[in-house]
Amino acid sequence: MTESSEAAADFREAARPGTGEVTATIIVRAPAARVFKALLDWERQGEWIPFTRVRLVDGDGGEGSSVEAVTQVGPAVLRDEMRVVKVDPPFEIRVVHYGKVLRGPGVMRCTPMGGDRTQVVWHEWFHLPGGTAGKLAWPVLWPSSKVSLTQALRRFARLVEAGVLP
Repeated sequence: MTESSEAAADFREAARPGTGEVTATIIVRAPAARVFKALLDWERQGEWIPFTRVRLVDGDGGEGSSVEAVTQVGPAVLRDEMRVVKVDPPFEIRVVHYGKVLRGPGVMRCTPMGGDRTQVVWHEWFHLPGGTAGKLAWPVLWPSSKVSLTQALRRFARLVEAGVLP
């Protein structure tokens, strides 16, 4: 097997849903097109995801682009590598996290509602590291993951509603 075919097989494995599933939802008082545009502005995600810097590694942010998010709290650093696999404006963005620690598919969906409101759903299906130990730890880690995603989306909503994003 060549290096490129090994990388493709590894990416296909990362794209399978993992057992660590987390979802956060928010209603944003803004039209779906504007909300979607703000979600797709990868390099500004650090404005609403705490302790995180995001950069485009390759591409324009659309399908096929590679994105890197680095979250740092004190000396702890978590590097999240992802590829954008689908962009369906103004409804859906799909990614695959393919790094060493964070692996699995994710989706951000925008559903237009009446009165220029948009429901945003952020859903991740992570592969849990550590085998059985990771699966046993997930019920303890899940609540903090859900709280973190929800808080990030609340901040996102405030920034979009205030006109700061996009």
